[in-house]
Amino acid sequence: MTKVLAPPPEGSGLKAVPGVPCVPYIGNTLMVMRRPFEHARKRYAEYGPVAWSWLLGQRIVTVQGPDAAEVVLVNRDKAFASGPAWSYFVGPFFDRGLMLLDFDEHLHHRRIMQQAFTRPRLRAYLDAMEPGIAAGIAAWRPGPGFRVYDHLKRLTLDLATDVFMGAGPAGDERERVNGAFADAVRAGTAYVRFPVPGLRWHRGLRARAVLEEFFRRQLPAKRRDGGDDLFAALCAAETDDGHRFTDEDVVNHMIFVLMAAHDTTTIALTTMAYHLARVPEWQERLRDESLALAAREGGPDLDDAGLDALTGIDLVMKEALRMLAPVPAVPRKVVKDTSILGFHVPAGTTVVVPMLTNHYMAEWWPDPERFDPGRFAPERREDRIHKYAWSPFGGSAHKCIGLYFAGMQVKTILHRMLLRYRWSVPEGYVWPLDTTALPSPRDGLPVRLDLLEP
Repeated sequence: MTKVLAPPPEGSGLKAVPGVPCVPYIGNTLMVMRRPFEHARKRYAEYGPVAWSWLLGQRIVTVQGPDAAEVVLVNRDKAFASGPAWSYFVGPFFDRGLMLLDFDEHLHHRRIMQQAFTRPRLRAYLDAMEPGIAAGIAAWRPGPGFRVYDHLKRLTLDLATDVFMGAGPAGDERERVNGAFADAVRAGTAYVRFPVPGLRWHRGLRARAVLEEFFRRQLPAKRRDGGDDLFAALCAAETDDGHRFTDEDVVNHMIFVLMAAHDTTTIALTTMAYHLARVPEWQERLRDESLALAAREGGPDLDDAGLDALTGIDLVMKEALRMLAPVPAVPRKVVKDTSILGFHVPAGTTVVVPMLTNHYMAEWWPDPERFDPGRFAPERREDRIHKYAWSPFGGSAHKCIGLYFAGMQVKTILHRMLLRYRWSVPEGYVWPLDTTALPSPRDGLPVRLDLLEP
């Protein structure tokens, strides 16, 4: 039996949000996390674009489709807050990171942080990354069973710590920090949301303590010595009226940015590698593009013009982000009564925009299950059917601040991979996708990695 979320105000002309029948508190959690695409299609067919159910112990209103996504993400009447919603999922582990702040405070912090993502700084980051990318990829060992996800995750975290900190941790400490980031990310979707030893939530709290201790220990020297990296920039940042980030602010932002800078990039690169292994025609097309560019430039290093010239990688990257949004859903807390597509949504409700499944809606994406980078080509541009049909980076005030850095890093890494290796999977291979946290292949995406002949 369908139960409405709350009756709309009398005379408002609004409809009540229908509820999906489920067990209270547990609800549809297992189905949403383990079979998100099937569940989303069924839910949309039965209840339409706005419906509620229980998820991870909360009543959640899920809004499907770009029209609803635009209402929530643009947030014209400031009815939707990011911080209180994200705090329920990741607050204990990424406390007061940029996406957990709202309105004037969020704008203030974002303006300061934007100093770290200007064009000159991005250029400096690329120059700093190139040697690490080249060395990291050159160290890969060709052969069968090469786990792409595992190697890319290590590479992107190493790059993030080195570029954003000036010099990252080494040896055992690097392993400890890497493990802490992994545990903190996975803790957000724990079924048991209190610290039972050995379970995700407990591991996440321990991980947060490791990360805090690491950054607090580094902070005095960074404040004293400065530098060109993000850590130094946050330590030195000052508002017009003389206010600076506290030590607590710097630590919180560093933990959040380093997580965001490597996990989402790893997922995007792994998705690209997966589809290029399954569709070798596209892999060869991109390789020809990279080889031609390297021949013109006299080497594999990329400048701004070289990045712009890799148009094939752009198409594949956009299609990979459509097929597997690295941040699968964006939550918001309703801070005052509002409406979404004619449905009454009361204050206190948590609303979720499911990017992962929105990108598969056949109303907006022809043949959505098919890997088709050409849909983003200038002559097609299927994404232009609606401003929020393709929204892997979110939108409006909370749009990902590091999206240009991410694109630059993805293109540089894949360019180097294409110049050095060819990779393949057995015919018919389909990766076992784990969607219980940020999406990733359970098997690490094993491929046959072959070194290209010189």
